Amino acid sequence: MDPLPDLLRNCAQVLSPDELRKKLAEGRPLRVKLGVDPTAPDIHLGHTVGLTKLRQFQELGHQAILIIGDFTAMIGDPSGRSATRPQLTHDEVMANAKTYQEQAFKILDPARTRVVFNGEWFEMMSFEEVIRLNSRVTLQQMLQREDFRDRLDRGLPVRAHEIQYPIMQGWDSVQIQADIELGGTDQLFNIMVGRDLQREEGQPQQVAMMLPILVGLDGTQKMSKSLGNSVGVTEPPVSMFGKLMSIPDAAMAGYYELLLNESLAADTHPMVAKKELARRIVARFHSEADAAHALEDFNARFSQRDLASADLPTFALLPGQDLVSNVVAAFASLGATRSRSDVRRLVEQGSIQLNGEKITDPKAPLDAGTTGILKLDKTRAVRLG
Repeated sequence: MDPLPDLLRNCAQVLSPDELRKKLAEGRPLRVKLGVDPTAPDIHLGHTVGLTKLRQFQELGHQAILIIGDFTAMIGDPSGRSATRPQLTHDEVMANAKTYQEQAFKILDPARTRVVFNGEWFEMMSFEEVIRLNSRVTLQQMLQREDFRDRLDRGLPVRAHEIQYPIMQGWDSVQIQADIELGGTDQLFNIMVGRDLQREEGQPQQVAMMLPILVGLDGTQKMSKSLGNSVGVTEPPVSMFGKLMSIPDAAMAGYYELLLNESLAADTHPMVAKKELARRIVARFHSEADAAHALEDFNARFSQRDLASADLPTFALLPGQDLVSNVVAAFASLGATRSRSDVRRLVEQGSIQLNGEKITDPKAPLDAGTTGILKLDKTRAVRLG
């Protein structure tokens, strides 16, 4: 059976399908690269898109090479960024890398995964070698990047160390002689630099397989912990289920394709689709029993309106603060980001409820001793205490 159609599924762009077919026809295990920078200790569902595609290659007998960017993470990938990333120390990166690997193996087969830290070659390079590597790429090439051009046009700084990132990612491909590199659509420039460097080194060029980027819970921006719109793979089952139930209806088809590798039937009711997605994702990263409990808990909270008996997170009211400030803080305690204007609108619409009663005055005081259930929206609530 031809594996190519399944491998190409959910790819936004492949350079090129003919090259991939020729590599597959060689009849040997291909070296399939996925680079990750442990800039945070946790993996969210957006990361699992690339890891799942890598697992697909593993199941076909190919070698998965997970590059842990302990050196590139200290720069921070500038792809899609409108500002320079905060720099991390090597100790911070290595601490993140430990949990990152553990979580990646929730998807990858550890026995068929080669984990490589790119510090293995970068920390051995002399300054002369760094200069020689930089001479392989022109500044004009770097400034072709849309994100760099956009910053320059807006008068925002592009730091010299950021220009190193695509070169370093490309050199990773040379070092492991990658046959295929996986990455989000924002990684195309970096992966093409790798192809150029491989050609100059006399190596066969890697196939670039670009995967769509999973949008976050807001339905618009890339899933990101820093944006408060992510779902971590180690989050408690009830929290994971509740967050997935908050996905906008318009984003559901993309979640089904990228996380379940299935097409969502057009006539599926959004609530039914979300419950099935949430149940299956919780079962994948926890257990079927946890998924069943999370579904029961959600139904108790929102379908049956029995919030008093639900397993809710506890939130302590901010003394001396108004309703809007407390609701913003309550959302933040659940990993969700809401502006004061967003919350004020929810209040005025009657979405915020205290013990079943709507609060429609954004300036309403909340006594620090208030107890009970504060309902934040259709899928989130906290127990005051």
